[in-house]
Amino acid sequence: MKRDEVFEFFRRLAEANPSPTTELESGNAYQLLVAVVLSAQATDASVNAATKPLFERIKTPRQMIDLGEEKLREAIKTIGLFNTKAKNVIALSQALIERHGGDVPRTREELQALPGVGRKTANVVLNTAFGEETFAVDTHVFRVCNRTGLAPGKTVDEVEARLEKIVPQPFRRDAHHWLILHGRYTCKARLPECWRCPVIDLCRYQPKTPPPEERAKSSAARTGSRASSAARTGKGRTASRPTANRSRSRPNRLP
Repeated sequence: MKRDEVFEFFRRLAEANPSPTTELESGNAYQLLVAVVLSAQATDASVNAATKPLFERIKTPRQMIDLGEEKLREAIKTIGLFNTKAKNVIALSQALIERHGGDVPRTREELQALPGVGRKTANVVLNTAFGEETFAVDTHVFRVCNRTGLAPGKTVDEVEARLEKIVPQPFRRDAHHWLILHGRYTCKARLPECWRCPVIDLCRYQPKTPPPEERAKSSAARTGSRASSAARTGKGRTASRPTANRSRSRPNRLP
């Protein structure tokens, strides 16, 4: 996209949602870090369901260590990969106590040095907890950036680098939230809802998904056409069948 198109792209997303934020529920930076680690290959809703009762009791790394891995596994067993995630949460909690006095570090390098914390998780924490202008590229952001032509790239690192280069102020701080929410609720993976997209004219995706009523009419027309074709084919086959009483000629026998 051209520079003015990128600006307009984010301006419209901002107009539709002036105060975007993560849908993961947390009360402090430590709880946010834990929630993001738990959200890998899981939905935010499933993580929130598990962490709501957990976070009522656990607010610090020390409290998590005191809880223990076994009880943590039980608390998050509804989340995918809960065994590995419980092990990582206990390990990163111990690392926070030993290396950072129990505080969540404010640099990407220090965050990524924690067990179970990758670049995307570090970017989310830096952005949401500390207000840094980072671009966390998850599956939604990767899809939206490639599908629309906003920031195409073959890898998440390429997409992140492209966003870092093109996203203008005043949209940099909230850009990845807008992109995540747009991908989650409008520019969906299987069937993008183009008919209600605020940036439809800027998007490079083709063909655009028509509204539900148009798709319903098109589906009904195809069904009718198939039924009519089947009926014609059936009649043709019936007409071409030999009658039951038709005699068949036999070859003469040799003398």
